[in-house]
Amino acid sequence: MAIQVDVAVLGGGVGGYTAAIRAAQLGKSVALVEADKLGGTCLHKGCIPSKSLLRSAEVYATLLEADTYGITLAEGAVALDFLKVQGRKEATVDQLYKGLQHLMRKNGVQVIQGKGRVIGPSIFSPRSGSLAVELADGEMESVVSANLIIATGSRPRTLPGVTPDGEIIMTSDDALRMEVLPESILIVGGGVIGVEWASMLQDFGVQVTLVESGIRLLPGEDAEVSAELTRLLKRRGVRVLTSVQLITEELSAGSGGVTVPAETSDGKVLLTADKLLLSVGRQANIEGIGLENTDIKTKDGFIRVNEFGQTSEPHIYAIGDVIGGVQLAHAAAHEGLHAADHIAGEKKAATPAHLIPRCIYSRPEIASYGLTEDGARTKGYDVKTGKIPFQAIGKAIVLGETDGFVKVIADRKTNDILGVHMIGAHATDLISEAALAGVLDATPWEVGSMIHPHPTLSEALGEAMLAVDGKAINF
Repeated sequence: MAIQVDVAVLGGGVGGYTAAIRAAQLGKSVALVEADKLGGTCLHKGCIPSKSLLRSAEVYATLLEADTYGITLAEGAVALDFLKVQGRKEATVDQLYKGLQHLMRKNGVQVIQGKGRVIGPSIFSPRSGSLAVELADGEMESVVSANLIIATGSRPRTLPGVTPDGEIIMTSDDALRMEVLPESILIVGGGVIGVEWASMLQDFGVQVTLVESGIRLLPGEDAEVSAELTRLLKRRGVRVLTSVQLITEELSAGSGGVTVPAETSDGKVLLTADKLLLSVGRQANIEGIGLENTDIKTKDGFIRVNEFGQTSEPHIYAIGDVIGGVQLAHAAAHEGLHAADHIAGEKKAATPAHLIPRCIYSRPEIASYGLTEDGARTKGYDVKTGKIPFQAIGKAIVLGETDGFVKVIADRKTNDILGVHMIGAHATDLISEAALAGVLDATPWEVGSMIHPHPTLSEALGEAMLAVDGKAINF
């Protein structure tokens, strides 16, 4: 007998479980089908485990500089036990995983562990959208629903001629499982994932070479932020190479490490390291989920949806990495809420992609909201900017973390905030005020006139807002 529910969710990552909870809150009966573990990539292979490692790296780097804070450690007192670092990561993931299982029970979401596949019309349903689920024991289960939300996520993308073996040539999934740190590593790809791993591994004492095919790191971020991060990574000892084309057909990998020639702006170079980490983006998990049994359309490997998350079959929705766009956990969660609300009859407009806050957890952190300066000018805006370095902020000096700045971009004609870009300590915690200002359609003067407590890092945002009109007080 088939399980019949109002809403079925295929995929239990952040987007999927958020959609399931919201649909249940709205009075819908919900079944969530997940092939592996609840939490998906973010909890088990991405956001949470990588940030746990980044935190350990940050603490280790701080202890190595303890004397700058007036603290003297006995010789040999600071030592890195990477297995314990990994153990802390696993404990963090396990704690959150147990909490997520509790949330499913609390909200009455029926969780089915198995590999789900969309099937066409059947005796149970006159239209496609039902799920055939292969359970762990090999038995089959059917889930019939009035609406289906596909949230199958993504996986690391690879390069032609560079085949990961999980040991010498790795994806980010493989790197999270390392038990021993290499002496050196070549990171291919200077986007968010590559930058975070470069920062982390350098803090752990690994010799890092970071290569990017484009002209700069973090091509989606503001050019000034990219330049500042590049400068700071180089200062810490990371070798950064841009405009690099690997000659992958000549790549050699084995027990002795990795060797690959590359074309750079300075000519041909030979890159060598103990390991190679691929961080060249992610591709959607659309294979093997039964899309061929539907009229769902795809483009460039992603499912096409409208502003409400509906596919070309209106009762089937898709959210998260599987639709491309902003491939961030909080974006997937927002899309999940949006889809569930629409199923319940609400027709709210979706948040434009550029207005979703973006966070990078390198050292220092990077966070942004809205348009870059180049992006704003390309769209025809008459731009004015305000920029405040963290070295002008008392709390940053107290913390000993004065690198970076806050930059605000506004429209000279309307005084609207067009974008906010931060690089510095705790930037990922500071960006939400900027995003709220955008939601409330505040002007730079309104945000700047708010009393920011002293001494806090948030003063940097307030001062940058005032700096847009030349009215900053402390710089």
